[in-house]
Amino acid sequence: MTVTTTATAPPLPEDLTAVLKRMRMPYLRAIAPDVLATAKAQRWDPTEVLRVLIAEEARGRDEATKAARRKSAGLPAGKTFSSWRESDSSIPAPTQSALATLEWVHRAENLAISGPSGTGKTHFVEALAHQAIDAGMRVAWFTLESLTTAIGRASVDGSISKTIARITRAELIVVDDIGMLPSGQAAAEAFYRLVDATYERRSLAVTSNLHPAGFDTFMPKTLATATVDRLLHPAHVITTEGTSMRLTEATAGHGVIPLT
Repeated sequence: MTVTTTATAPPLPEDLTAVLKRMRMPYLRAIAPDVLATAKAQRWDPTEVLRVLIAEEARGRDEATKAARRKSAGLPAGKTFSSWRESDSSIPAPTQSALATLEWVHRAENLAISGPSGTGKTHFVEALAHQAIDAGMRVAWFTLESLTTAIGRASVDGSISKTIARITRAELIVVDDIGMLPSGQAAAEAFYRLVDATYERRSLAVTSNLHPAGFDTFMPKTLATATVDRLLHPAHVITTEGTSMRLTEATAGHGVIPLT
């Protein structure tokens, strides 16, 4: 059924509008005048009218939920698979396709992507995060620095357990660019706490210029061993290769805005 939008559709009666407001059905309320006008003109069956109205309310709520989850996730740049160039990535195409199904998230498996800067690690994981939100999941995105800040703030008032519990309500948790900046004991402990809390319960995706085997370069060795042991069991471990795509585009003049 096609709903014709028209400015001449009569408004809903005030008492019906009031009831819909009370029942918190803003999307149904917004489209109802056009649906009722179209239904009258095309002689719809009453059940079809109800179906269209309820479907619009459900659609609106789903979109609002996705928008709220994108905002709360803290995704960095809005990069999705629509701007991802599969052929430019060193990640094998079958691996990309398998990860994009998100079956590994449903199984609470982890993902570790390491490789040189600019080889698409963050873009790919953010695209997966957007896909997870579109599939009805919750996502939490951190850098190691922002994770350390969140855990450190919680340690001041003794709310670390509550903070970790809140983070792990997300089905997919991302820690991006591990090892890019110097980090100390607080960062190592924060990362371990998260890995331990998510172990076999939630999916954790990490990107780093370091392979997980080299995490002891920024963490105490004993803590690194315990962290990596949990992170990689079970996990999909991927290494990207090549030169920076950003640098390649810049040197080719792509994306450079000339000064006027």
